[in-house]
Amino acid sequence: MATIKNIVLVHGGFVDGSGWQGVYEHLTADGYRVAVVQNTTHSLAGDVAATRQILDGLDGPAVLVGHSYGGVVITEAGHHPNVAALAYIAAFAPDKGESVGSLIADPAPGAPVPPILPPQDGFLFLDRERFAASFAADVPAATAAFMADSQVPWGVGALDGAVSEPAWQTKPSWYLVATDDRMIPPAAQRAMSERVGATVTETPGSHAVYVSRPAVVAAVIARAAHGLDAHS
Repeated sequence: MATIKNIVLVHGGFVDGSGWQGVYEHLTADGYRVAVVQNTTHSLAGDVAATRQILDGLDGPAVLVGHSYGGVVITEAGHHPNVAALAYIAAFAPDKGESVGSLIADPAPGAPVPPILPPQDGFLFLDRERFAASFAADVPAATAAFMADSQVPWGVGALDGAVSEPAWQTKPSWYLVATDDRMIPPAAQRAMSERVGATVTETPGSHAVYVSRPAVVAAVIARAAHGLDAHS
């Protein structure tokens, strides 16, 4: 498989696409053409449509990358003909009929529980006072505070949006496990990556590993772009 030159980055819940800046800078410096999807995170269908719009405009194959809830988006949108590979960054990787809501419904004993506040008018926020510890523990304090104060309301409809047919069944996949994640437990990340049959890398990092360790994240995406055997 020839090296892929297009990368499409899909953010998760509570944040927007600006968190990808460090990853973007590493990848563009290495010659990749990188697009960042700005999901509204109101509904899975809407976010899949936004992602497909970006994919429609590409001139060739791409690695489609998702962080957190973005993993659900790429699992559904990844059937697009311009998607050659999937890369999950501390992300949900659901099977048919699964959603974020179903995947977090029964947390493992002792696993950290994300500080999600009760819905307000159909939207979710994280507790600002606990945002840094749960989402961005290895991000500079000022940056984590900004992320907490600039949260994007995450729609309950997006949380409960279920995958119809998972693209990882037909597209090679890579997965980066963040071993210090307190939003998606590392054990859950490993279980999902194994089910997907992904090529797995592990790194110390919080849920915001794409912010705190952009070079590591970019390297995983670049390996996917080089078309390494996904099942080696």
